[in-house]
Amino acid sequence: MADDKLAVLIDADNVPYKNVKEMLEEISRNGTPTIKRIYADWTKPTVSGWKSVLLENAITPIQQYSYTTGKNSSDSALIIDAMDILYSEKVNGFCIVSSDSDFTRLATRLREAGMTVIGFGEKKTPKPFISACDKFIYLEILNNTTEETDATVEEKKTSKPRRKKEPISKVDSRTIKLITQSINDLGDEDGWTFLGNLGNFILKKKPDFDPRNFGFAKLLPLIKSIGKIEIDERDTGVNNIRHIYVRVK
Repeated sequence: MADDKLAVLIDADNVPYKNVKEMLEEISRNGTPTIKRIYADWTKPTVSGWKSVLLENAITPIQQYSYTTGKNSSDSALIIDAMDILYSEKVNGFCIVSSDSDFTRLATRLREAGMTVIGFGEKKTPKPFISACDKFIYLEILNNTTEETDATVEEKKTSKPRRKKEPISKVDSRTIKLITQSINDLGDEDGWTFLGNLGNFILKKKPDFDPRNFGFAKLLPLIKSIGKIEIDERDTGVNNIRHIYVRVK
């Protein structure tokens, strides 16, 4: 996945521009963004904030005039480009950046063609679009990173303690059930599941699952917070590398 070539297609009308740098860094963890395009009617003042970050991040703006009132014409331009890129066979996957459910069918079609589809959007994104992606990342958790960094700088200036931003989701009973059932589904005869496989398996069930949604940087700290899961760190005998296994108590 890290070596995949990705097409990044951004719907400027339906996502904020303030965390584009963090978003592109997140995309780079999943592959190499070889195509980066953003769609909007650039004559509108509502997307003016994007203009200052396009050159800095090498994103190509695509002009799409709004011919009718109340309809986002950028959707059709993005969809047409996505299909052209698909048939060009230049990429292995797509990152669709939008909080709009209009791209649900597009994500489904791209996956049917064997493409990996990663979605980015705000917490308000409709569930159908989230479910149509292999993986969906909320922009708010990337905002957390930016705001915490800014807060750290401010703390140094004022010597005031930094307040940690609230997570966008809570570790509720449904989340615990999702994790424990997934452990049992993957478990061996003794119930042990390799942690490296667990995260990917949960994503197949719930594409927007991310420990950062709950305020944890990784899956292991989230599992430790639940309390009713055993953790076993096994030495591999190679360069002090340990494999982590988990099972439900």
